[in-house]
Amino acid sequence: MNIAIIPARGGSKRIPRKNIRDFLGKPIIAYSIEAALEANVFDEVMVSTDDIEISEISKRYGASVPFLRCEELSNDMAMTVPVLLNVIDKYEKSGKYYTHICCIYPCAPFTTSERLREGMKLLKEVNADSVIPVAKLHYPVQRCLTIRSGELKMLHPEFYNYRTQDLEPAFYDAAQYYCAKVDSLRKEGRMFCEKTLPVILPESEVQDIDTEDDWVAAEIKYRMMLER
Repeated sequence: MNIAIIPARGGSKRIPRKNIRDFLGKPIIAYSIEAALEANVFDEVMVSTDDIEISEISKRYGASVPFLRCEELSNDMAMTVPVLLNVIDKYEKSGKYYTHICCIYPCAPFTTSERLREGMKLLKEVNADSVIPVAKLHYPVQRCLTIRSGELKMLHPEFYNYRTQDLEPAFYDAAQYYCAKVDSLRKEGRMFCEKTLPVILPESEVQDIDTEDDWVAAEIKYRMMLER
């Protein structure tokens, strides 16, 4: 049994009401809900929230909200994994047991049903503990710079004479979704489990949305994606 959980608390500081703010014509959380439903690989698509308005909007777009999140797991310090395990525990108390989980962020409009199917398929077919979408860093981290006492320094001076093409590629978390075995999540208490596999995304499908500038960039990028 597979469950998709979209964690969407009401209190967003950097972008107020971020999880239900209009993104090109509909609440941004709707994109994550619709992608999960269209993937057709989840027995349940639910939203974990402490907010009545988020709950109502989520239900309108097809997600279930069987209970509201407790205050303890709704503050700025609440981490994602405890929220997910709390949801799993509540379902188990009602007699529903899930073996695989997919956490989909509510502000991830670039997440598609195809990518969700890809992640869940990889999780099961290769018997991984978790799967994380990533994108390649265009600039090599080995050549990154820092400033110390006002002076420019290399973080890794041992790579000064290396050619860029000779350096090992580095990737970053695309912050869209995470797939995991429930047992592995419980055992390790984190999404980055012992055997974690990547879904490699092109830069055109990735955009953090943490600031107002990010939001504008995401809308421009999303329009371009639709035009292609």
